[in-house]
Amino acid sequence: MYKIFLRPLFFLFDPENIHHFTFSLIKATSKIPGMAALFRSLYVVEDERLERKLFGLTFKNPVGLAAGFDKNAVLYNELANFGFGFIEIGTVTPKAQVGNPKKRLFRLKDDKGIINRMGFNNEGLQEAIIQLKKNKGRLIIGGNIGKNTQTKPEDYTKDYLECFNALHPFVDYFVLNVSCPNVGSHAKLNDKDYLLELIDTVQKANETFDNQRPILLKIAPDLNDIQLDEIVDLIAETNLDGVIASNTSTDREGLKASETQLKAIGNGGLSGQPIKDRSTRVIKYLSDKSNKSFPIVGVGGIHSAKDALEKIEAGADLVQIYTGFIYEGPTLIKTINKALLDN
Repeated sequence: MYKIFLRPLFFLFDPENIHHFTFSLIKATSKIPGMAALFRSLYVVEDERLERKLFGLTFKNPVGLAAGFDKNAVLYNELANFGFGFIEIGTVTPKAQVGNPKKRLFRLKDDKGIINRMGFNNEGLQEAIIQLKKNKGRLIIGGNIGKNTQTKPEDYTKDYLECFNALHPFVDYFVLNVSCPNVGSHAKLNDKDYLLELIDTVQKANETFDNQRPILLKIAPDLNDIQLDEIVDLIAETNLDGVIASNTSTDREGLKASETQLKAIGNGGLSGQPIKDRSTRVIKYLSDKSNKSFPIVGVGGIHSAKDALEKIEAGADLVQIYTGFIYEGPTLIKTINKALLDN
């Protein structure tokens, strides 16, 4: 029904506007008596064989929703009814910020992709906490954290630390987002010496809590082998809990979209089918090079059960969807979980 009726209708409108409309629609529909139960009956696959135990957490199933969809933690309770095993909220920054100027979200229909330059638009840390206090405990919640755009380089770590300490009681794991191409001073966030400083600081803060949270690093799909070797060394040196591979890409190679269309869109991070193979390559490289020594969450271009299985076969322990959810609809989660049971 989604791909036949809803998607063609939704795709007639501006992507960002329809994103907000869809949120309101899901919110309103879920309040109708019986609808939440109906959604669960349609989309949720319950089976102990789908459980995954990683970094001290038990995931009901390995299919999650990537960060960027529910930035402000306003819809995770409702989205739990679509069968996700976990949902990652954010990216959350200490202060609210509007992000980059609109228009900043673009569909590449022929490529089944999206280009965005949102710029960490979110309502800020305190608003996220207000929403997370409404957690009904249906599934694992991850907190994806970043820095404010206007923060000076010497204060980057302070921003991450503020988010980490404040969100700690309300999320099950953390993701340090240092690989988004749509924020300033991208170079410093990928410098190994800086990452060592950031990870060390956050880990020390983690040790002050009775219940410590797993900490993961989200990396780009455009890293070369030397840079990926550095990531493997970094994980070994810091004992970080895992990696999310990968974020969006700045590479436009191989797209069906015309040069004219891409020029009109401008810069931004590419997600969806065009980056499927790139992210899978990163997953396999990290898994092989490290001898599977740390967990990997695979994300990037998952639009089918086959895509998800490829990520897992390459070395991913969990997978996340975002653009695939937009193009394929909520049946994608069920399709993947059923394929995992049959595989």
